[in-house]
Amino acid sequence: MVRVLIFGATGYTGIELIRLLSGHPDVRIVGGTSRDWAGRRASDALPYLSRKQDFPLLSIADMTEKAGEDLAFLALPHGQSALTAETLLEAGLKVIDLSADSRLNDVTVYQKWYGEHQAPNILEKAVYGLPEIHRSLIKKADLVANPGCYPTTVLLGLAPLMNLKELDTDCPIVDSKSGVSGAGRGAKLTTSFCEVGEGFKPYGVLRHRHIPEMEQELTRLGGRTIKVRFTPHLIPVSRGMVSTMYIPMRDDTSGSALREIITGYYEKETFVRVLPAGVYPDTERIKGSNQCHIAVEVDERTGWVIIMSAIDNLVKGASGNAVQNMNLMVGLEETTGLTGLPIFP
Repeated sequence: MVRVLIFGATGYTGIELIRLLSGHPDVRIVGGTSRDWAGRRASDALPYLSRKQDFPLLSIADMTEKAGEDLAFLALPHGQSALTAETLLEAGLKVIDLSADSRLNDVTVYQKWYGEHQAPNILEKAVYGLPEIHRSLIKKADLVANPGCYPTTVLLGLAPLMNLKELDTDCPIVDSKSGVSGAGRGAKLTTSFCEVGEGFKPYGVLRHRHIPEMEQELTRLGGRTIKVRFTPHLIPVSRGMVSTMYIPMRDDTSGSALREIITGYYEKETFVRVLPAGVYPDTERIKGSNQCHIAVEVDERTGWVIIMSAIDNLVKGASGNAVQNMNLMVGLEETTGLTGLPIFP
């Protein structure tokens, strides 16, 4: 039985981890942290937990001091994970960091987008945790940087196409839409119901912090410097995310040919489904699941390729992918605890 800790257990990604791990046959949650519920039981904050699923909530400092388990999930804000990760690694735990503190290889790039890094030494230990691309490295890692939600849609959509001579993939255009849960559980005016309930707006234009993460991993995949034109939007739904990517063609190709390439790339992947021609991703059809749905079309009139990718931002975009990484890190079957069907309708 793998004994795990959840730092940030009462945020959205922490709660999603609890939901997934409570049904995992090989895992026991033995503790968590919460700023507002420290000193209480998890069932006080989440009344639907059974007695068997319950565990104590402590402050970050107290939990770090007592940590002696197998693995920790860090569902903490950016800037707060690094020092905790460093301490837990020194104590011998495996760590999955759901913040951005471990994702960027270059500390100067991190500082440009996030500010000062609190423990830059951890960056050389971190493996970027997208199993469909870095599975072999994740299996051997002690620290895994769980990807951001937007980068997950973009990387899974573009990875099979990055080195095709028919396409100009040097600077993809990415238009993304996310549900409000992507902004976290903390109370903010900009994500309150009255502010977003019937609205639809772009945000983070030119400066969204997931841009360097996308560029880092696409550059690695392409073997050359890749830039991304990225514009995210907030849509009035609780969860779900769609990215639509546009790439110009250098030579003629067909939608069926590209669909065959993407299908072949993900042929052995449980959680990635390539949709048939004329069928497009819909967040309602993947809600609550660890699935990613991908579609591709060729616009012969303009000479551009359109790739569409959808996930549940809290599952494949965060906690589900983290559980997938955990399974790999501790030698379990990768899909364990993650094969539940979407919640539809």
